[in-house]
Amino acid sequence: MYPAHLRYTEQHEWVQLEGNLATVGITDHAQKELGDIVYVELPKTGSHVEAGKACGTVESVKAVSEIYSPVTGEVKEVNSSLAENPEWINQEPHGKAWMIKVSLATPSLPDSLLTAEQYEEYVQQEKGG
Repeated sequence: MYPAHLRYTEQHEWVQLEGNLATVGITDHAQKELGDIVYVELPKTGSHVEAGKACGTVESVKAVSEIYSPVTGEVKEVNSSLAENPEWINQEPHGKAWMIKVSLATPSLPDSLLTAEQYEEYVQQEKGG
């Protein structure tokens, strides 16, 4: 259900590491919980993000939720297409709806990130099942 090549946070973000560049988005579970997404606010290119700290928001017809960076570093790229196409987050949360690309302060991902299998177990526990 969740791509095995990604790592996940308990706040429902995913991250993919390519060299020293981490691509970040929200999970399929998160977008399902939020419902139809109508707006996304992301950090600016060049800004600094910290692991575990809010770096943007996603607004749906139900609520506004913060996006937490799973990594620490400098934002190198922002998926500006999401401003006009926030529904991509509902359609392809693990694909074209990536949110930011971060140049890592340290060249590895935090140990706290979950594998796809661990994340799926976490989601099931969170749901009470």
